[in-house]
Amino acid sequence: MKNDIHPKWYPEAKVICACGNAWTVGATVPEVKADVCSQCHPFFTGEQRIVDTEGQVDRFMRRLQAREEAIREAERREEARTSPEILLADLNLKSRVLNLLEEAGYTKVGDVLEQLEAGGEDSLTDIRGFGLKALADLKKTLRARGYVLPGDEAEAEPEPQEEAEAA
Repeated sequence: MKNDIHPKWYPEAKVICACGNAWTVGATVPEVKADVCSQCHPFFTGEQRIVDTEGQVDRFMRRLQAREEAIREAERREEARTSPEILLADLNLKSRVLNLLEEAGYTKVGDVLEQLEAGGEDSLTDIRGFGLKALADLKKTLRARGYVLPGDEAEAEPEPQEEAEAA
């Protein structure tokens, strides 16, 4: 074994915590500085105190807040996208279909949805010149924007009793 390769051993090295607690241990340095010890660590004290190292907690809280704001903004945009107050002209419908709907007095998406709810598809196809193709295009566009049309819920999930009776 080589001589003089081991560090000097201090059997009475002093450990000093940031809270002021101090004790002695054996170490290779004469003094050790600690951030937390068993006297101030939340696990041992039972306190809910956050030990912040270099602003890590602040940075995490900022990221968390930014994420929540982004989620709220996405929800707001989705609600604005499916608002019944949107004009039919904003849906990029064919001009003939748009003109027929406007002549019949429908200018907003909410007007069309109300008419579909009250009178069904026949109430729109009763408009002169507005046929099944125009109705299909309108419904396809509304669904693509995220609107739930009257009758869509019933088609999506058949009742369990109907399935049992059909079998």
